[in-house]
Amino acid sequence: MMRSLNTPVAFAFAAMYLLAQEPQFPARTSTAAPTPPAARPPDRRNFFGLPPGPDTAAVERGQKLYVASCGFCHGSTAKGGNGGPDLVRSVLVLHDEGSGSKLGPVILEGRPGKGMPKFNMSSAEIKDVAAFLMSRGQATVLRGEYQIQNVVTGDAKAGQAYFDANCARCHSPGGDLAHIAGKYDPPTLQGRFLYPRTRSAKGQLTAIVTLPSGQSFSGVVASIDDFNIALTDSSGQYRSWLLEEGNGIKVVVHDPLEGHEKLLRRYSDADMHNILAYLVTLR
Repeated sequence: MMRSLNTPVAFAFAAMYLLAQEPQFPARTSTAAPTPPAARPPDRRNFFGLPPGPDTAAVERGQKLYVASCGFCHGSTAKGGNGGPDLVRSVLVLHDEGSGSKLGPVILEGRPGKGMPKFNMSSAEIKDVAAFLMSRGQATVLRGEYQIQNVVTGDAKAGQAYFDANCARCHSPGGDLAHIAGKYDPPTLQGRFLYPRTRSAKGQLTAIVTLPSGQSFSGVVASIDDFNIALTDSSGQYRSWLLEEGNGIKVVVHDPLEGHEKLLRRYSDADMHNILAYLVTLR
């Protein structure tokens, strides 16, 4: 028996037949410009012609040696300190490239004419210091690639004990440090207590200059070296004196950051992390 064309099966075959008879047109070609591939980030190390970075373990050892022996004059971050030049920008450090070959003679022989003493270091220690200085220079060039990890990994109770024993004479959790963790994120807070002098040296040193007559002047130090001192007193008056041997001028300098400089030579890694863990509780 022949099925009626009104059945679903008949309609399905009819639809397939009509579709098969429709003329086929070529696919349209888009005139829009093709989407360019995602740009690859530039290789900054190759762009700036930097050699491979130094060994991480050598950098860590070198940092400890550097801070203990060189940080007072050249700054704890090698960017200049009490009379010592900025080593991050040093041409000698740049040409050394972490080998210690150019830094070694300077470390071992010193530079007496510029006030730098000799240091007794092994060749391995010199290479570690050179690795640290190389890392500081490269970090400056590649600062856009630096990623800060979680730095709050210490013991807050141990940090409070260290603070009470070493810092409470000058600082107070309820005074100058009240709500300090609400003002700064952990990496910034860590930098402020480890390297406070990087903020600004201006206005940090004060001095009292006493003349042979007994007259004294006090104020903020504008400049000081082995040969002269200049300060600005409370009225805004600028004064300066030559510091010649035998002229009877006495100078007493007060550095509010001296305690931080001393502690930087004594901190262990655990101390640094514990102090930070305590400070971030001061909200």
